[in-house]
Amino acid sequence: MGRRAALRLVDTTKLDRDQWLEVRKGGIGSSDAAAAIGLNPYKSPLELWLEKTGRVDASGDHQSMDDPRFWGTLLEPYVAVAYQQKTNRKVRKLNAVLQHPTYSFMLANIDREVVGAEDVQILECKTAGEYGSRLWQDGVPEYVQIQVQHQLAVTGKQAADVAVLLCGQKLEVHRIERDEEVIARLIVLEARFWEHVEQDTPPPADGSESAARALRSLYVGNDTSVDFTGDAELSAAFADLVSLRDQIGQLDKQAEQLRQRLEESMGDASKALFAKGEITYRRSKDGTSVDLKRLAQAHPAIVSEFTVERPGSRRFRIVSYTEEGAKSC
Repeated sequence: MGRRAALRLVDTTKLDRDQWLEVRKGGIGSSDAAAAIGLNPYKSPLELWLEKTGRVDASGDHQSMDDPRFWGTLLEPYVAVAYQQKTNRKVRKLNAVLQHPTYSFMLANIDREVVGAEDVQILECKTAGEYGSRLWQDGVPEYVQIQVQHQLAVTGKQAADVAVLLCGQKLEVHRIERDEEVIARLIVLEARFWEHVEQDTPPPADGSESAARALRSLYVGNDTSVDFTGDAELSAAFADLVSLRDQIGQLDKQAEQLRQRLEESMGDASKALFAKGEITYRRSKDGTSVDLKRLAQAHPAIVSEFTVERPGSRRFRIVSYTEEGAKSC
């Protein structure tokens, strides 16, 4: 039996941005797929869960010109044109949010569909700057592969081309074929994540900076305390954390000693060569800064006018009990 085509959930030409974001909250889109299963280097399942449950506002997402995704969205049409010129294939926009015919939580909004080609049906457009291009040195990054396999799962299509513009001047085209084993596993893992959304229970933190941001947003703190002395698992985690902190402190000290030894040996030189690498040690350009203390003394009214209150943040402080007494770290 052949694969069923995707359902056309909503026409995006009739949606404003807020309405489109609301539709996205109703399922896992292709750009969410890697985050949902813990394979996105920029976003954790926990942070994605906050967005899907409406606990954080994602309406400002991609709006800053400092965000690489802003440029990705802006340059998408040009990447599509360049793909057509490079491959002699025709593409067109599909102005719709698509839905998997069986798993309703799986959504997709593909960049372009390839017209009149038997071997490829979807085009995914990407851009990568100087830093991001490093992730493409060995081909399509894993999180993008997951995104494309999600699209193939939703649409029932066989293959997609990923066209990536590297550093604004080099276009690469990579073919990704449908992988049934990957898709089967992807559906299972995405379903597990979606259960967290439907049951309004957060997925576990994964140790990433994204998860740390999510925890700071989710739990603001109060003056209560909890007693985990009878919880063997959490007590073991605490002991492991204290031990690791001690090891990290010792390693940091060793690293600093080695660094200082090399700095001392370099003297005034700005570069040192070694058998397996090199060190550069240059002075940065002179900069300027505002002396806020003097400004406040000379013009207190101006400082008061432009002073804004900044909410405090929670500080994670460890105190371990030893035979010698309490030890803070």
